[in-house]
Amino acid sequence: MQIKLARTALGMGVRQLAALADVAPSTIHRFETDKGSMHSRTLDRVQQVLEEGGIIFISADATGGPGVRLRA
Repeated sequence: MQIKLARTALGMGVRQLAALADVAPSTIHRFETDKGSMHSRTLDRVQQVLEEGGIIFISADATGGPGVRLRA
């Protein structure tokens, strides 16, 4: 869920994210629809691309669930 939120916040399509992370678009799509998982190295690459684009990932805590926000 956080990947799709992050990608959308950046105005990035599935194909663009996949190209930047050097993965197949189907990998991103499957992960976003909870129909698959990613290898940790693949997830690391996707996360790195999104963070370089200005995303901050927020972990779940006592006040709420996981989320994303744009770096100021």
